[in-house]
Amino acid sequence: MLGTMRAQVVLVDKKSLVTVEHHYHFDMFNSVIDYQLEELNYRFNDDALEILKLSCALQPNDQFKLFDVDQICILARKFYPADFSDQEMHHLRCQLEHYEIDVLHHKCFQNLSSTSELLEILIRTNKSHHYNLVERLIRLILTLPVSTASTERAFSAMKRIKSDLRNRMEEEFLTDTMIIHIEREFAQNIDIDEVIDEFDSLKQMRAQLK
Repeated sequence: MLGTMRAQVVLVDKKSLVTVEHHYHFDMFNSVIDYQLEELNYRFNDDALEILKLSCALQPNDQFKLFDVDQICILARKFYPADFSDQEMHHLRCQLEHYEIDVLHHKCFQNLSSTSELLEILIRTNKSHHYNLVERLIRLILTLPVSTASTERAFSAMKRIKSDLRNRMEEEFLTDTMIIHIEREFAQNIDIDEVIDEFDSLKQMRAQLK
């Protein structure tokens, strides 16, 4: 079967012939991979990738295998300068050094699989009071999945709303429509009649709203 496929040819243009295998491998497969890489590069810039990489240093997986004081300090200094003063940055390093000796070998912190679990155990054992700056940084890191999910929802909404039939939609109208779509749980509680009454009271409309 494979030999038959390789023997077949696909007419790419009037001057050249390629095998079916070459067509699917290079003309289709590679094109799809390039498109996916382009999408990933567009959605995740260098800063986003770096912050995700640095935040791994606080992950408790595999008995804190990736824990690195220097990486964590770089994360706080570079991406959260407004959340830590210069003095707190110095204290953060001190806390992390004690944290490495205390928490990483504590029996309550073994076999954790997520940063949210780590924060939960820190609070439950009252160690969050001793490592308050570490706790603050963990809370900041835990906002990342929310931000990423919001971005993904926005891209999905944009693709659904701005279709080929609506390709002339202006940016402001698109933004307003996307907000309503993304926050549709809140939008469902909006009273349409009240909206119509408010618009009707603003100025004279060309068309009667009610």
